[in-house]
Amino acid sequence: MSLSHCFFPASVHSVALEMELLPLWLCLGFHFSTLQWKNGSGAATAAFQGGCKLVGVTADCQGQNLASVPPSLPPHTRVLILDANPLRTLWNHSLRPYPLLESLNLRSCQLVRIGYHTFQEQGLLISLGLADNSLSENYKETAAALRTLQGLQKLDLSGNSLTEDMAALMLQNLSSLEAVSLARNTLMRLDESVFEGLENLRELDLQRNYIFEIEGGAFDGLTELRRLNLAYNNLPCIVDFGLSQLRVLNVSYNSLEWFLASRQETTFELQTLDLSHNQLLFFPLLPPRSKLHSLLLQDNDMGFYKDLYNTSSPQEMVAQFLLVDGNVTNVTTVSLWEEFASSDLAALRFLDMSQNQFQYLPEGFLKKMPSLAHLNLNRNCLATLHFREREPVDALAELDLSHNMLSELHLAAGLAGCLRSLRLLNLSDNQLLGIPAGLFADANNLTTIDLSHNQISLCPRPLPVQVPLPLPVPSKQQSAPNCVDFRNMVSLRRLSLEDCGLRVFQDCAFQGTPLTHLDLSGNWGVLNGSMAPLRAIAPTLQALSLRNVGLSPASAKLDFSGFEHLRELDLSGNCLTSFPRLQGSPALRTLDLRRNWLTALPARAEWEQFSGSLHTVYLSQNPYNCCGLDDRMALQRLDTVADWAMVTCNLSSKIIRVVELPAGAPQGCKGEQVDMGLLYLVLILPSCFTLLVACTVIVLTFKKPLLQVIKSRCHWSTIY
Repeated sequence: MSLSHCFFPASVHSVALEMELLPLWLCLGFHFSTLQWKNGSGAATAAFQGGCKLVGVTADCQGQNLASVPPSLPPHTRVLILDANPLRTLWNHSLRPYPLLESLNLRSCQLVRIGYHTFQEQGLLISLGLADNSLSENYKETAAALRTLQGLQKLDLSGNSLTEDMAALMLQNLSSLEAVSLARNTLMRLDESVFEGLENLRELDLQRNYIFEIEGGAFDGLTELRRLNLAYNNLPCIVDFGLSQLRVLNVSYNSLEWFLASRQETTFELQTLDLSHNQLLFFPLLPPRSKLHSLLLQDNDMGFYKDLYNTSSPQEMVAQFLLVDGNVTNVTTVSLWEEFASSDLAALRFLDMSQNQFQYLPEGFLKKMPSLAHLNLNRNCLATLHFREREPVDALAELDLSHNMLSELHLAAGLAGCLRSLRLLNLSDNQLLGIPAGLFADANNLTTIDLSHNQISLCPRPLPVQVPLPLPVPSKQQSAPNCVDFRNMVSLRRLSLEDCGLRVFQDCAFQGTPLTHLDLSGNWGVLNGSMAPLRAIAPTLQALSLRNVGLSPASAKLDFSGFEHLRELDLSGNCLTSFPRLQGSPALRTLDLRRNWLTALPARAEWEQFSGSLHTVYLSQNPYNCCGLDDRMALQRLDTVADWAMVTCNLSSKIIRVVELPAGAPQGCKGEQVDMGLLYLVLILPSCFTLLVACTVIVLTFKKPLLQVIKSRCHWSTIY
């Protein structure tokens, strides 16, 4: 108690002093706490030094027109970006101030020389980018400099005009490399010496060279290689492919006519194989045991030929390849017609066979792919397609058969509902007149259907049940192609029926189907000027295309009541003469009125109905009259008209862009501003006066003879 009493005055003084300095302490405390938080999180504010942007341990100096490496950057810099600077030469010890460098980028620096000791003190460097330079001029000196980087993992030498000998020298003794890019060089022939000693290499990019030959064993030493890119080269074939450790192989855009994998029993790790844009004649001979899930065969000359050749014995259906490797000769026998039969396609999920010459799919083809989810067969020569028994396609999610010659689809009995996993079906640009009954049965995941450019018909409203006749009457519908029924497809959202020759819709055509996107373009008269057939989908519809369906001037007052969510409407290619009144569509954002018969731009009052929603309008390619564009200046200030620069009008038989018209009335329209009543009066009066004078002269000239004739015929007495 006494101790507290002795120190009471001093404590009061101290508290008073602290209260006076409290604002200062709070400011300093907030400042230091902010700095501590920034340092702790590593989110330092970007600074600039000598044109370089400094963010943490990264210095970004790209595009600063530097002639040398800046020497005054922070010594703790770990990432240095010098892209697009005219350095030309990387001198010895120019990187000495930065011993902690881990990544160095020198793309497009016009480098022709790298000194022997440039990387002498960069023992921590793991990534080096030297793309798009001219290192082929002093490649030996550059190779010596690279040899000092014993920890380098990623090296980009693309675009340096390197030959295979230069590349081999630069990669020599760099056993730590895991990723190498030699793209866009002048490599032509690969042998086992080019990549010798790169046992840790996992990724190799050789695209866009001139490689036409790869010797056997060129990649044998790359036991860890997982990704190989050989796209855009001149390889004529790949025979006895045996890189079982590869996971991704890209050989697209070459001149391949054959792809034959080794017949070894080793399980191949290959997951993605890209053979697109080549000249393959036959389906590739794939490994008998693999994990392949993506196979790209687009744009080749492939086909199946068993049904086209009448072979009498199995020996006539094979080809033998003679493989010569030094003094060793091997003979490989291949079945040309069913080359897929010996391939392991059980794990395949994505298959692209578009732009080929396939006329049919052989029996058992789809059976080899029970996991297939995406099948692309567009732009082939398919005339028929069979969904056979024992060929399950339950996993199929996307099927593209567009741009073929399909006239019919066959669905085996008992396979109704086989497409229950299907989400997208594209049958556009074929010759279909119908689809098999039951094809869409239980297709509860189907969201997109495209049947454009097929002459199909929609199923009519079912007739009421009646008492059957005593004798069976042949049904006309049984012999005719199956109609298409889209009713009660609860999963369907997008439907394209462009140019299908459809007749006038019935009101129940889409009943029970919550469509959001519908394309009826090219079906002339399908709506007959009424929106009644679309009432069933009005609450869900978001995009509607009525391009070239024959909407007449009487259709200008379209009733869109109930289309609350309609956002996109295409009315182009019709015969509308005035801006349509689209009542009941408050959410409309895009309206296309191109290629109609509009002669005047919409008035200001007509824009007000969409003042809050409409964002984009297309008005070009209409025969506007230049003399009737009263509100063009008001419309020109709006950002709504997306093609305002393309809107033209007619003035004295000349086509003029509206944006080039002068303010006010054009010169050729002055005559049209005269009072037309006065003009007609001025033109009619002289004609009437001339006619009156002519009649008077005629009467006076022939007055007496005319009266005599009348008297003789009518026997009137007249006194002369």
